[in-house]
Amino acid sequence: MGCSRWRAALNFGHLKAQSRLPVFLTMILLFTYLCYCLSSRCDALPRPVFSSGAPEGGRLLGSAVPLLRHRLADSAGGMRPLDNISIFNNFGSKKFPQAIIIGVKKGGTRALLEFLRVHPDVRAVGTEPHFFDRCYDKGLGWYRSLMPRTLEGQITMEKTPSYFITKEAPRRVHALSRHTKLIVVVRDPVTRAISDYTQTLSKSPGLPSFQNLAFRNDSATLIDTSWSAVRIGIYAKHLENWLRYFPLSRFLFVSGERLVTDPAGEMGRVQDFLGLKRVVTDKHFYFNQTKGFPCLKKPEGSSRPRCLGKSKGRPHPQIPTEVLLRLRDFYRPFNLKFYQMTGQDFGWS
Repeated sequence: MGCSRWRAALNFGHLKAQSRLPVFLTMILLFTYLCYCLSSRCDALPRPVFSSGAPEGGRLLGSAVPLLRHRLADSAGGMRPLDNISIFNNFGSKKFPQAIIIGVKKGGTRALLEFLRVHPDVRAVGTEPHFFDRCYDKGLGWYRSLMPRTLEGQITMEKTPSYFITKEAPRRVHALSRHTKLIVVVRDPVTRAISDYTQTLSKSPGLPSFQNLAFRNDSATLIDTSWSAVRIGIYAKHLENWLRYFPLSRFLFVSGERLVTDPAGEMGRVQDFLGLKRVVTDKHFYFNQTKGFPCLKKPEGSSRPRCLGKSKGRPHPQIPTEVLLRLRDFYRPFNLKFYQMTGQDFGWS
């Protein structure tokens, strides 16, 4: 009887072990399959394709570039700030700027750059590098390191308004590339001088009056051209220096006044000059009555529109009428010469 029970238990245990074996084998197969699937999934993920030996991380090849450019264009249409798209930061390469906004201070250069940055094919340095006037001794490697990465077909830009009045700047820019496109934003030199003075006054409240600085030795007739606020507005003189190195065809002169009254029109000219599709149009702008100049409409996903900072659109101090008339008389022959040199009449009285 005991032997029978022992045999029965042995047979049952054997059957139980046999039933566990398929389950164990099935689990091994499932685990192997799962690992295989995960490995295949990782291999199937899309990766950018780079050419070998390309500088700064390689250049995107094949269909990757059109796909990225299409997504960038969608972002521009929705007014999303491109600088926030961190996924693109490691793509492309750093290049020297193909176009530079070289002037002029208080002419509207910041507004122009911000408007241009809406375009998906424009990448620009945020701060002013001042390479060709103050930092030239730091070398081209340092200058290039400041540039944003760009994809094929995109334009690298920078703006430093003081280049226009710097004697050495034209020669230095030409030494880098004689094909560089140069943009100059100009404004009525009298209004520009007052705006320049207003900015300085906000930083130095103890500054002498505008008329005391504008006239030499307290004279009511002799304009002090050594004062930078006055000197910058002699556009014809500064342009002569640049034309020694670059033909007129390399320049675009943007009206600071029209950039306020008709931003889409001026932006159309700028985009044409840069060889870009006209993406930035009147649908991107609205006029801010408080500031007195146009702002970009609210970007998608943002709670408010994009306007220039508090330092832009400051109210100007009252300047005596006789001072303004004397300044206009001073600038008139220089303005007429500038019109002749550029082939444009900016309408400054």
